[in-house]
Amino acid sequence: MKKIYLIGFMGSGKSAIGRRLSFLLKIPYYDMDQEIVKKMGMSIPRIFEKYGEAFFRQQEHEYLKTFRDEWCIISTGGGVAVNPSNSKLMRQTGLVLFLDATFVDIWKRISRDVNRPIVQSSSREELETLFTKRRRFYKSAAHILIRTEGRSLRQITEYAAFQVNRLKSNDMN
Repeated sequence: MKKIYLIGFMGSGKSAIGRRLSFLLKIPYYDMDQEIVKKMGMSIPRIFEKYGEAFFRQQEHEYLKTFRDEWCIISTGGGVAVNPSNSKLMRQTGLVLFLDATFVDIWKRISRDVNRPIVQSSSREELETLFTKRRRFYKSAAHILIRTEGRSLRQITEYAAFQVNRLKSNDMN
């Protein structure tokens, strides 16, 4: 196993779980959005404003194609798994974990977040429609689906670590 990809809708906990999983498994962690921000030298809202969403999605794809660290955790952007090329690439180069949160939980986390351009330009109903549409892409891209509802960050992280270790030991046998 090479990489561990965390996928899911914005606000599903990818970054929070990624950092904790990195600590627990003692492997490097990368946040795709933050890596793109570093590369571009500007915030995500600014990238969207200046270059548009299609450009940002291309940056995500390039990141997946060119990222070289082998044994690490990557939290992806919420739209990454919608692109079939990205899903195929992630499935071929690592283990894909889908953090499956309810829209109610997600809405509580993202409704006031000014760093999410899509949240700022969409109604709750539009976001819920997007959530529903994307969910099927997440499910088909994932090797493992992790339901987050009613679980603490610690419980989710420990379950994810258990799944990673289980698969890692199967690879060795």
